[in-house]
Amino acid sequence: MDTSFFGLGWRTLRRDLRAGELRLLIVAVTLAVAALTSVGFFADRLQGGLQRDARQLLGGDAVVVSDNPPPAAFTEQARAQGLQTSTTVSFPTMGRASDAEGGASKLVALKVVDAAYPLRGSLRVADAPGGADTATRAVPAPGEAWVDGSVPEALGLPMGATLLLGDKAFRIARVLTIEPDRGAGFLSFAPRVMINAADLPATQLVQPASRLTYRLAVAGADPQVKAFSAWAETAVAQPGVHGMRVESLETGQPQMRQTLDRAQKFLSLVSLLAALLSAVAVALAARGFAASHLDDCAMLRVLGQSQRTIARSYSFEFALVGLFASALGVAIGFAVHYVFIALLAGLVDSALPAPGLWPVAFGVGMGLTLLFAFGLPPVLQLARVPPLRVIRRDVGGLKPASLGVLAVGVAGFAALLLAASSDLKLGLIAVGGFAGAVLLFAALAWVAVQLLRRSVNEVTAPRWLVLATRQISARPVYAVVQVSALSVGLLALVLLLLLRADLIGSWRQATPADAPNRFVINVQPDQGDAFQKTLQDAGVQKYDWYPMVRGRLVAINGKDTAPADYADDRAKRLVDREFNLSYAAEEPPHNQTVAGTWTDNEPGAISVEQGLAETLKLKLGDTLRFDIGGLQNEARITSLRKVDWGSMRANFFAMYPVAQMPDVPTTFLAAYRAPATAGFDNALVRQFPNITNVDLSSTLAQVQRVLDQVIRAVEFLFAFTLAAGLVVLFAAVTATREERAKEFAIMRAVGARASLLRQVQRAELAGVGLLAGFLASTVAMAVGWALARYAFDFAWTASPWVPLAGALAGAVLALAAGWWGLRDVLRRPVVETLRRAAD
Repeated sequence: MDTSFFGLGWRTLRRDLRAGELRLLIVAVTLAVAALTSVGFFADRLQGGLQRDARQLLGGDAVVVSDNPPPAAFTEQARAQGLQTSTTVSFPTMGRASDAEGGASKLVALKVVDAAYPLRGSLRVADAPGGADTATRAVPAPGEAWVDGSVPEALGLPMGATLLLGDKAFRIARVLTIEPDRGAGFLSFAPRVMINAADLPATQLVQPASRLTYRLAVAGADPQVKAFSAWAETAVAQPGVHGMRVESLETGQPQMRQTLDRAQKFLSLVSLLAALLSAVAVALAARGFAASHLDDCAMLRVLGQSQRTIARSYSFEFALVGLFASALGVAIGFAVHYVFIALLAGLVDSALPAPGLWPVAFGVGMGLTLLFAFGLPPVLQLARVPPLRVIRRDVGGLKPASLGVLAVGVAGFAALLLAASSDLKLGLIAVGGFAGAVLLFAALAWVAVQLLRRSVNEVTAPRWLVLATRQISARPVYAVVQVSALSVGLLALVLLLLLRADLIGSWRQATPADAPNRFVINVQPDQGDAFQKTLQDAGVQKYDWYPMVRGRLVAINGKDTAPADYADDRAKRLVDREFNLSYAAEEPPHNQTVAGTWTDNEPGAISVEQGLAETLKLKLGDTLRFDIGGLQNEARITSLRKVDWGSMRANFFAMYPVAQMPDVPTTFLAAYRAPATAGFDNALVRQFPNITNVDLSSTLAQVQRVLDQVIRAVEFLFAFTLAAGLVVLFAAVTATREERAKEFAIMRAVGARASLLRQVQRAELAGVGLLAGFLASTVAMAVGWALARYAFDFAWTASPWVPLAGALAGAVLALAAGWWGLRDVLRRPVVETLRRAAD
């Protein structure tokens, strides 16, 4: 008898589905595919949307960004290439209502535009806050200001009222609802005010020390844009050119995607964890599947069925199961990715382009690879075992063919996971760390089993404990597999709890409750005493007060430095910008010296922030030369400081450890927590009209909302990891169900009471769960510490009770899974169990 493997595989599939033997495999594959494709669909649509909107986000096809007006040569070159041009100027300033209308003030992000703006995309404006908006190609007329909807409300002004910017009054004409090239960054949280370029001189806001951002945007045919970009890149790289860079569709604005990239990385990490756990569940379920089909294969071999036909029939069955589970997972993933879009509303445009077919193909490929890599090898053994081994009810060790399938499958699975991670480092850490954890758990479990065998005294110990110990030590390999699988599943669950309860909570609380929420800059030296007295009179006793000096790094160790000297993008930007420097006789109390020594009033010395030193490859003893307002100042690095940028205190990249620097132009910076007194900010600006008062309250709230959105999305995907962990837990506990049933039946046949066997089963499950929970919690603490230290950059110490709580939780979960998966073992009649074993 040698029937078609199609027919045999189809009949076997229908029978196994009716018997429920494929349920665990289908659930595991579906979970993995759903987790990966949900992130895949989200990333695919997000990438498509960013490519679609890239020109609008840039404000053109290419943009030259500079700290000063771009040289006329850039505009001439663009026009020579036949390109359109538009120049905008952006900077922070204070918007005010007139005294007659309350005199309120607010920091705004002023944008000055010409008639050609925007080159790509369109503005959308409304006649009043909350009103219907329409697209427009116009810009504010001279004397008009278009504002974000929050500006009139914050200043208590109606539409059509007067808004004061510097020395000029503007009429609030329209409300901005969409500004295509706004981008992201610090000032994106400040409300926008847009005016016509013709009005800028009358405001008197542009002074020699003003910090402005000029953007020369160009648009046209791609070949001409690329030619202009190449010319501009060469021009800005020339020696002596500072504060200029070129942005194009290839380079883009790094800050545009920082938050979404971080969210996508988190989501990818969680989906990888779910897929890896699913691989363990598939391997465990396939082992049980193979054991339950020994009799079937024996009968087929007796009836003359060839090994090839049997192997092909099971491959065909698994292919059909894989296709079904993958399709189901893709459908669930497609539905779930809409949840991500909803949870990230405001960060992600809901009108994204339709996804491509790549996530579908990837999901199906991942599902089939997962099933064939981890599920098929033990099943293929069924076709190759000799009849005597089948009679002994032992599948036997893996044959070369099965080992080959396993090796190729695992390699393919790892490659797909690395592709899914969208970040090679992240993928290597996840896959390598997972493999390392499995090996560690297996080694520790083997040691624990050996210690258990030697530590229980069979003469004095209770009978249930003796029997439970014998059960575990009689099958050491099964015990190791069970403990390892349980530990991996519990690792994901414990790490999830620690991340949610501690790491994310600590991240949110990294900024102290009394952290400054106001930063005031441009306080002149002759205003210092009066300004500080005003703060003290208002009840502000705790505040940072530091001089601020603007300087550009021009030489290191006597050698001129330029952006071209560095390969790192951040290093290029740092060298190309002006630094906010400061000086103080004593080291700031919120900074920590990590190398060298801060010596008060040491001449010719400078202290550098640790991160800056690492980026620019600086070390103790190096000399730095800064150009400060045309004056050359050279100092030697005598100390490196660790700065907590999340503290919201006044911090600086470089500080001179001296009390006075009389020869350099200086302004002062104040950082404080504003008093609850109504109108304090407005009164301060009226008393010192030249200052810039940065209210960080709304900014911090906005950042917190963004963080909350990302966390909700990550936690939602954690549900897949939780489900995968529970599947692993169930599969691990039930992997030896038939062996347990046979052993318990024999003991019942020779007189063992059911109550004793229940005690034995509970003791075995509780012991395995305790060990797995302890191992998982200990490793989770180490991983949590590493994440806190290297990913979130704050000190974190887990409670010493975590391993104990994890061990107890592992025992409870193992007992619960055992009750559900093994509840029929002791209920099954002894005769039926023995008959099954004999058959």
